[in-house]
Amino acid sequence: MTIEFAATTHDTASGPLLELSGELDAATAPDALEAIRLLAPAAGQQLLVDLSGLVFCDSSGVSALIAARNVALAAGAAIALAAVPGHLARTLGLIGLAELFKTYPTTADARNAWAASASDQ
Repeated sequence: MTIEFAATTHDTASGPLLELSGELDAATAPDALEAIRLLAPAAGQQLLVDLSGLVFCDSSGVSALIAARNVALAAGAAIALAAVPGHLARTLGLIGLAELFKTYPTTADARNAWAASASDQ
């Protein structure tokens, strides 16, 4: 059974929140990339990608996450991943990309960490 993919964005005080759910693969990556293209983080903000609803992610999905990172870095913003499923965390580790992303158990943890680091500056 295929679980329908969805990419939802929200503006928050810390920066854009991108929620990805369902199956992120070659068929759905263009939808994710379109949502990423529309993100507009500001310098000093955090682009947060919530993966709590993601059930599958192939190499096309990993490429979309790298594209999100590139959008954040180009804007002078940080990027963080929240609720990374075990299968994706393992994949990122195996291909040497785990160091590219700060990860947090929940979106609340990521927002709290960003707020703490922003108040230290």
